Amino acid sequence: MKAAFHTLGCKVNQYETQAMAEQFEKAGFEIVPEEDAADCYVINTCTVTNLADRKSRQFIRRARRVSPGAVIAVTGCYSQVKPEELWAMPEVDIVTGNGDKPHLIDLVKEAMEERKRIFKVPAYEALTEYTDRGIIMNMEGRTRAYIKIQEGCNRFCSYCLIPFARGKVRSRDPEEVVDEAKALIANGFKEIVLTGINTALYGTEEGFAEKYGVYEYGIESIIKRIDAIPGSFRIRLSSLEPTVVNAEYVGRLLKYEKLCPHLHLSIQSGSDEVIKAMNRHYTRDEYLDIVKVLKEHDPGYGITTDIIVGFPGETEEDFMDSVRMTEEAGFLKVHVFKYSKRKGTRAESMKDQVPGEVKNERSDRLLEAGEKAAKEFFGKESGRTRTALFEEVTEEGLLTGYTENYVRVYAKAEGSPEKYLNEFFTVIMGGPFEDGMTAEIIEK
Repeated sequence: MKAAFHTLGCKVNQYETQAMAEQFEKAGFEIVPEEDAADCYVINTCTVTNLADRKSRQFIRRARRVSPGAVIAVTGCYSQVKPEELWAMPEVDIVTGNGDKPHLIDLVKEAMEERKRIFKVPAYEALTEYTDRGIIMNMEGRTRAYIKIQEGCNRFCSYCLIPFARGKVRSRDPEEVVDEAKALIANGFKEIVLTGINTALYGTEEGFAEKYGVYEYGIESIIKRIDAIPGSFRIRLSSLEPTVVNAEYVGRLLKYEKLCPHLHLSIQSGSDEVIKAMNRHYTRDEYLDIVKVLKEHDPGYGITTDIIVGFPGETEEDFMDSVRMTEEAGFLKVHVFKYSKRKGTRAESMKDQVPGEVKNERSDRLLEAGEKAAKEFFGKESGRTRTALFEEVTEEGLLTGYTENYVRVYAKAEGSPEKYLNEFFTVIMGGPFEDGMTAEIIEK
């Protein structure tokens, strides 16, 4: 029996797909590429935007065309918040929510054996416990591995459906996280990426500290434990939310030697008025206070961010605040999103919805500002010494990978390039090149 997986959306979904794939393998399925014919397709959906919903439906129809007799199972955030839309598709055999991902293999077997459709989607209010998915032993690559440490969000930003798709905040047993990190390091992974729906909320729920004997607040408790594991590896945070952490808290994390000087810190808007309308609890000055702490620790600290353009009520001056924030913060990368109206959110009914053509124009301008900020960041990095972890070889024979501050580098290898893969090397940063920088290897 063959199973194929298709994943949309965030790193958490990617992690959960890997967990499901390992379950299917243990059950005797052969995992095949998503474009191949299979006996079962699992589509792990996202619903952050309307486009994500549409991509999910497109793949479902494609899978049915490729394998008319396959069982098609749909899970993830789209199926959690809009299960009826997916159940109405004749191509779909199973619709289940995020809470039943660990049991999807059983539902697939049932659907195959009894040739019946299955609908099992609990309400988001029922998502109250961290569901054990076991320890992940492998990932697609052999260099970087993700560990999911946290589930759910209680922030209810006015544009976001994720709290309804993922439920309340619940955190994973810290000892299980450490065990998974040790297993991945033993399997040769050199970078451990901690991820979650709102990673900064790890361990903040009532009773967590007493239950697990944790005395450090929040995500510091996990960083401290993984940092103490022996071995040559590094820790990267997938993101932190300024709605949860402040400059003082972030400053406490900087003492951990294996933690990379890179952080994805989503600001979403540079305008205080828009930030308030988004129901995000910080100001642009408080955000810049965090940036200041990070840059004082390492002037080349890599900060990436998300910014939404065209949020309801966003004026030209509000938008220019986002442009100015891009310049002031010195971002390494700005991910630009055009506001997408999501049914069931407060922003859906807000006045002064921004026309599509204005969103497009602002998106182009902010992308340009982000590219300019990246070039300035690269210019300041030129000549600095960094540590690169090489992941692959390009068609041109160049080694490529990432530095600790998340700059993609390209370097020439002496002799066989394969001997450099999944190894740390000290490099001197050169100049801008493609989507990153050139680098010269000076020592292992």
